[in-house]
Amino acid sequence: MKTHRIGIIMNGVTGRMGTNQHLIRSIKAIIDQGGVKLSDAETILPEPVLVGRSEDKLRALAARTGVQRISTNLDAELANPANQIYFDATLTGQRPNGVRKAIAAKKHIYCEKPTATTSAEALALAREVTAAGLKNGVVQDKLWLPGLLKLNYLIKTGFFGKILSVRGEFGYWVFTGEFEKLQRPSWNYRKEDDGGIIVDMLCHWQYVIQNLFGDIKSLTCLGATHIPTRWDEKAQPYKCTADDAAYATFELTNGIICHFNSSWATRVDRDDLLTLHVDGTHGSAVAGLRDCKAQSLAATPRCVWNPDIDSPINYQDGWTRVPSNDTYDNAFKVQWELFLKHVVTGSPFPWSLHEGAKGVQLAELGLQSWAARKWIDVPPLK
Repeated sequence: MKTHRIGIIMNGVTGRMGTNQHLIRSIKAIIDQGGVKLSDAETILPEPVLVGRSEDKLRALAARTGVQRISTNLDAELANPANQIYFDATLTGQRPNGVRKAIAAKKHIYCEKPTATTSAEALALAREVTAAGLKNGVVQDKLWLPGLLKLNYLIKTGFFGKILSVRGEFGYWVFTGEFEKLQRPSWNYRKEDDGGIIVDMLCHWQYVIQNLFGDIKSLTCLGATHIPTRWDEKAQPYKCTADDAAYATFELTNGIICHFNSSWATRVDRDDLLTLHVDGTHGSAVAGLRDCKAQSLAATPRCVWNPDIDSPINYQDGWTRVPSNDTYDNAFKVQWELFLKHVVTGSPFPWSLHEGAKGVQLAELGLQSWAARKWIDVPPLK
């Protein structure tokens, strides 16, 4: 058995997302399964080093996960030829510094989104890593969620006929911290710390819309700070300066209209924390994180408006669950495996830093639309 041992610098993984999704459910899971199998005689085995500012946090995380290497010296790890990949899950404002150091050290780049705080910076990073001839990628995890994979199957098989519109609902009630334990770090609600749901979620909606439905032509976005005061990790009240909700409409080049509500101040009365309701001429579907249900034209009931009586139709009965005809792995892990294959074999990996810059651009335009209270065109990012 030929084993490709790939050293991965994992910078900033002591945070919630880095620990749970990237380290435990992706890299550790890949190690535990024996690596990424290329053939019966060849495999890829990641060898992570955890990098951060707090040695105590790193040691605790290493002990929890069985990782052997930790470091508070990023420069030293970048200088180590055993490390071939640099992964960045630090705060967005810090990310360009780490990525540029890694580019200079000739490391392949894989990082969380947003890749930068401005589209100009994100595009500059994409150009720099491309000019250096390094393989690169950005996390676009929602493409491998089971619900969206099932939805994509319906699209590819022509189930919808002509797709007309998409309605996305995302969010949940994030406790303020006054009486309950925080679910999200306090910096998410401070604009000065690069927080805000527009910056966070429009990056996701960009790649979801582009990969499933088409290119975005224009948008309008209204943000809101519904909860003006929250309590931080030390139980101290602070002023929320970033948006905690966004209401955006996207016009696609193919005529499809997509509307996405995103909120950290809403209570859930739907099938999942994220649902996409897609309507087409021949059928409709509603996809969540893991499930998807559909209703064909032939199964569509004839609705009659009569508010004076209880509805004679149970609308839920007309929907059929899309079967799970495949085994679905963790979405972050799936993309990690694809990136590792890309680094070792050169297999296609279209989710580059340039694609990540498109998400930053859309978030930036969303903020501009909110400020100007108008529709804004989305120019091609070159």
